Amino acid sequence: MTPAELKQLGQRILDDVAAASRDGDGITRESFGAGEERALQVLEQHAAALGLHAERDRYQNLWLRLPQDARPMPPVVIGSHVDSVPLGGNFDGLAGVVAGILVLLRMRHDWQSAPPIQVLALRGEESAWYGRAYAGSLALLGKLPRSALALTHRSGHGTLGQAMADSGIDVDAIGRGEALVGAGDIAAWLELHIEQGPVMVAREWPTAVVTGIRGNIRHNRIRCIGEAGHSGAVPRWLRRDAMLAVAQLLARMDEHWRVLLQMGMDLVMTCGICSTLPDSHAVSVIPGEVQFSFEVRSQDRDTLERFYALMQQECNALAAERGVRFELDEQLTSAPATMDSQWIARLSQAAIAAELSAETIPSGAGHDAAVFANAGIPAAMVFIRNANGSHNVHERMDMDDFMAGVEVLTGAIQATPVTQVTPATPPAAAAAAA
Repeated sequence: MTPAELKQLGQRILDDVAAASRDGDGITRESFGAGEERALQVLEQHAAALGLHAERDRYQNLWLRLPQDARPMPPVVIGSHVDSVPLGGNFDGLAGVVAGILVLLRMRHDWQSAPPIQVLALRGEESAWYGRAYAGSLALLGKLPRSALALTHRSGHGTLGQAMADSGIDVDAIGRGEALVGAGDIAAWLELHIEQGPVMVAREWPTAVVTGIRGNIRHNRIRCIGEAGHSGAVPRWLRRDAMLAVAQLLARMDEHWRVLLQMGMDLVMTCGICSTLPDSHAVSVIPGEVQFSFEVRSQDRDTLERFYALMQQECNALAAERGVRFELDEQLTSAPATMDSQWIARLSQAAIAAELSAETIPSGAGHDAAVFANAGIPAAMVFIRNANGSHNVHERMDMDDFMAGVEVLTGAIQATPVTQVTPATPPAAAAAAA
């Protein structure tokens, strides 16, 4: 295929998956749900039309490869996730899978000059549905905690384990921590992804190479429990106002955040959910309970733990000062990850060869690449410029930028030595048979 034909094909696949998962003005591909399954089916249909070998593993991830390339050595795996947040954009995750397909097609007639290449469409990366990020990649590597299977859907109905089972996944194997692939089965994980912030647009970078990925500590639900009362009848000194306690907690944490930033630490804090109880709240009622989420992200594990300890200290202090108590649900942790230095160099050199800037950038958002990196698999990422942010319907990735990213991935793989350790079986076959 010519570059123009590849570009048209990439656009067509992206559009077809969007059409299969359109939800009003946005895109909804629920983790282990109907929209995600339809997206995988569309990818399978395109793979068949393109003559690619496709198979699902026991955890219902989709693997693609050139049919003539059955070399048993560990492949370079290109991929990302296909799920989305509710009413999200079409490119978050999906662009990385489509990029892998285009790399396969570019290498179709020259596949022996590079290591084996496989494309992996992962399920369940987004935390928006069950509060747990990376469920698909963690399960694939045998690292999803059994307790995660009991996490409740955002609607309050159904669990992650039930959704997985309904998707045809071997949930018992996940509960036992059975890995379908390990570090020795994959030579490298490469992921193309839209940048989900404004830096590349502001600096006019079409592509960039990722250096590391922030980890996080989060609670999906913290309850601050005080005492409800009449808004006009209870004086300030006798109030146990849960809302003011939460507001004061967040204000104090914001100040800690400011100080740590001044000290040069990498840190972001977010409270994305905060509400009084809808069944009893009213203008004239002192809030007796507030439920809120709390998340902190950093590229440094010590910074994460330090900030989290500060949050716990402030909760204890405010409990004493305001006569409230804080009840925290399960702490969910995703470790920070550093991308592989050799692959960073290869991607940067490929960008220079393609007459693109070889800029590097850290990732504030989480990606499956972090899971692979922390499992001992060399991992690297290429970011694509994306206007209007992400996790919203207005994601805007330019196809010329996307094709530049495909060029960078292809160039880096072509520059990779073919001599690699041979596993017993290729990872897709092992994952399907495990």
